[in-house]
Amino acid sequence: MDRWKGRVALVTGASVGIGAATAKELVRFGMKVVGCARDVEKIKSLAAECQSAGYSGVLIPFKCDLTNVDEIQSMFAAIKAQHNGVDVCINNAGLAHAEPLLSGKTSAWKNMLDVNIVALSVCTRESYQSMKERKIDDGHIINLNSMCGHRVLPNADIHFYTGTKYAVTALTEGLRQELRDAKTHIRATCISPGLVETEFARRLYSQNAEKAASVYSSYKALEAIDVANAVVYVLSTPPHVQIGDIQMRSVEQVS
Repeated sequence: MDRWKGRVALVTGASVGIGAATAKELVRFGMKVVGCARDVEKIKSLAAECQSAGYSGVLIPFKCDLTNVDEIQSMFAAIKAQHNGVDVCINNAGLAHAEPLLSGKTSAWKNMLDVNIVALSVCTRESYQSMKERKIDDGHIINLNSMCGHRVLPNADIHFYTGTKYAVTALTEGLRQELRDAKTHIRATCISPGLVETEFARRLYSQNAEKAASVYSSYKALEAIDVANAVVYVLSTPPHVQIGDIQMRSVEQVS
């Protein structure tokens, strides 16, 4: 990770869970991390925690609603003005609503599309343009995907969400192909975890605390730090090595 010291990483959805754990690890390794989310107060607390721990990097909180393309572009403009640009983009933000295909609300489907697909694609485009503008040839774009991007579970509550994650699988491979055609060494990677104990289930079943708790009751799930460690591993590989997709899950997870 030495070559990333002092360089700029953007982590979306950095207020909780995998995003917070990833931002903290990158700061520990000396990176300048712009952590964005709608709830910026939690990122401010995390930044203070990193500073108190004596980490060599710095966490810069940035308030951004990823469903608003203008806000995303304003964020990239601010990063350019204050920190020159983005060298690493971690597209971590994602969400699910329990809205089945046969009865789900259109507004909830659109919200998942906006965050899980459109925002990811806009951040990817803007990060690449930032790297290209500064002739950065060793940047990295990492998409936090899911095992749901590789198989369909018999759970109607997450079928639309699963569709968005299949899209992330396709988008990441398409990105790799476009980067190769552009004759750049910027890399593209998917990280696809299974069940991770974060706020994901509590948000998915926000109206049913008992159901949310049951998601994590049957076996030991992955922890956010496990996924953050996978991000660090991907960034630590030599520049000529491209990790296409890391699929990871608890040893007790059935599918």
